[in-house]
Amino acid sequence: MSRNVVIVEGLRTPFAKAGTDLKDVHPADLGEVALRELIAKTNLDTDLVDEVIVGNTGSPSDAVNIGRVVALRAGIPLKTSAYTVHRNCASALESVTSGFEKIKSGTMDVVLTGGTESMSQLPLIYNKKTTSWFIQMMSKKTAMQKIMHLKNLSLPALLNPKISVMEGLTDPFVGINMGKTAEILAKEFGISRLQQDEFATMSHTRAAAAQESGALKDEITPVFIPPKFKKVVHQDIGPRAGQTVEKLAKLRPYFDRKYGSITVGNACPLTDGAAMLLLMEEEKAKSLGYKPLARIRGYAFAGLEPERMGLGPVYSTPIALKRAGVEFKDLDLIELNEAFAAQVLACNKAFASDEFCQNKLGLSKALGEVDPNKLNVNGGAISLGHPVGATGTRLVLTLAKALKAQNKKLGLATLCIGGGQGGAIVIENMNV
Repeated sequence: MSRNVVIVEGLRTPFAKAGTDLKDVHPADLGEVALRELIAKTNLDTDLVDEVIVGNTGSPSDAVNIGRVVALRAGIPLKTSAYTVHRNCASALESVTSGFEKIKSGTMDVVLTGGTESMSQLPLIYNKKTTSWFIQMMSKKTAMQKIMHLKNLSLPALLNPKISVMEGLTDPFVGINMGKTAEILAKEFGISRLQQDEFATMSHTRAAAAQESGALKDEITPVFIPPKFKKVVHQDIGPRAGQTVEKLAKLRPYFDRKYGSITVGNACPLTDGAAMLLLMEEEKAKSLGYKPLARIRGYAFAGLEPERMGLGPVYSTPIALKRAGVEFKDLDLIELNEAFAAQVLACNKAFASDEFCQNKLGLSKALGEVDPNKLNVNGGAISLGHPVGATGTRLVLTLAKALKAQNKKLGLATLCIGGGQGGAIVIENMNV
């Protein structure tokens, strides 16, 4: 018997630039808010939940298996298993596809999936010499021994730790950071600084319009800020209604200061946030009285050169489409993560290139042109933000809500993945 997997409902916290309103909220707390409110919104009997799967990349030391921590804090029963997945930028998409496989196989019927990330609270990394000093300090038994050991402290090293997110965003295989991979694509595909700034401006314009119209309201639950819980964040902190190409043009290149075109304005910001989905086997959902948002048709992950990781969506999309039994031209909406404007524009060019699709993907012709009116209709990561461990779920959630709102049928959510991979998932609106 065929088992279809559906997205019953989803919810996320507001996304906020790192260092702003969510900076003091632990990633486990962000995940708890999104999951607890999703459970309440769907009136879900938590005894029915077979498993909880949560994506996260900056694993906090006090919540190493953060999936389990989030689950228990949100009221999931002790008997229910929970775990954490890590696939860099696609960690939260990995959680969704893992849940899909468990349900599709018949192993489970109800799975909660999602992701959480606080890029404000990512740990600092000290070199081996400084780390060794701290370990030796902890081994000292008396106050005098500790005082004497202080003489061995290298103050410059102590005051100059590496930020783990910057370490993590540098590819260990090719030795360059993600921004420089976007610079490679900008040069190879002939994407100008102006084109990137125009795309970034469009992202902000669309996100600001979505906030104004309430288009994103149904996918967001507010977060009350500790410790007094008097302040509440109810919408994304990032979109700029007044953003212009002229303002962005004033920013200097960040990754290649002499010859580059990637700036902090045409790239996604570091971000805090969480997102969750309730997945069920279709007949199970119907028997419980739910009217699901969307059906998952198929997904895929694919690999490519790490230095061109931004093209990942072009590699994973045709595989996902084939598995879903869908053609590129059939897609009504596309959510393509905006890690960098240059990266999205490069993907658009590659999708439409016969030469690229034939030589790199082994296809007979180009996948097709990306209609800008179907792409990231409510803005993307350049404006909304990219909390790495949560973005994959956010893309699927935003896509499902947009398909329903616009009465469209088929959508693709896809993103590039640090390390040279791409992920893609095809979903079908069940309300048309």
